Amino acid sequence: MKIVAKVGREDIAMVYIAEMNKGKKIEFVESVQPPLPREKKWVLILSTLYGCPVRCRFCDAGDDFQGKLSKDEIISQIDYLVRMRFPERKVSVEKFKVQFARMGEPAFNQDVLDVIMELPNLYNAPGLIPCISTIAPEGTDGFFERLLDIKKRYYREKFQFQFSIHTTDMELRDWLVPVKKWDFRKMAEYGNLFYERGDRKIALNFALADGMPVEPDILLHHFSPDKFLIKITPVNPTYQATKNKISSYILPEKKEYPVIDALSEAGYEVLLSIGELEENYIGSNCGQYITNYK
Repeated sequence: MKIVAKVGREDIAMVYIAEMNKGKKIEFVESVQPPLPREKKWVLILSTLYGCPVRCRFCDAGDDFQGKLSKDEIISQIDYLVRMRFPERKVSVEKFKVQFARMGEPAFNQDVLDVIMELPNLYNAPGLIPCISTIAPEGTDGFFERLLDIKKRYYREKFQFQFSIHTTDMELRDWLVPVKKWDFRKMAEYGNLFYERGDRKIALNFALADGMPVEPDILLHHFSPDKFLIKITPVNPTYQATKNKISSYILPEKKEYPVIDALSEAGYEVLLSIGELEENYIGSNCGQYITNYK
């Protein structure tokens, strides 16, 4: 792996572009969460595919899909960042999140699961929390069955799982995420198997755009607030979002959101995760920096 470009701020997020096998390029990220120091929380966000075949309407990672990364290629991203900050591979971080959610839908790559299994042997990292964020594509049941087994065997109470949903309107969801994927019933069935007492709740993520409804009654029909929480994020100003005229419902200057009030009244824990505005200028949103680079 050869680093060919990087951009960012050490106190917020750094994005790296790496040249991999046969000149293919990926991007990966390390970030912190001000005002927390790196020793409290450090997040690595990794690519698992060269591009992404899903091509979500607001994500720049879907450009020019060229296949899967190998287990070693995924680990090389982690190793580069860990060795830079913790040369002895002793990661002294309270919450050390390794997130498989940069370029590529992770469920399309079984090697992601091999990496998750190997991580505890590679680093002395008591705070390790693997994170999977997925749209749950149709035809990937084998990935999720194996993930369930790995989580139960190695990561009880220390795994973060997230379904990316974005709206409760099925037609609009199919437009935003234009591939066949699990419906809410199947997501809920899997989530009920995945969640155990003491676990982190499973997140239902909404990168919330204007005109994309979120109906609490629809969610309550499938997802128990005892096991699922709602995470709401802005739609980042990517090239694809601009091209498809998708604007964010979540804005820095906006203080009140009736949809959040309605979800809270329905019994859900709701996380509003806006992040740092500086990341929009850094280009640390999915696929954005490598698009700039190209």
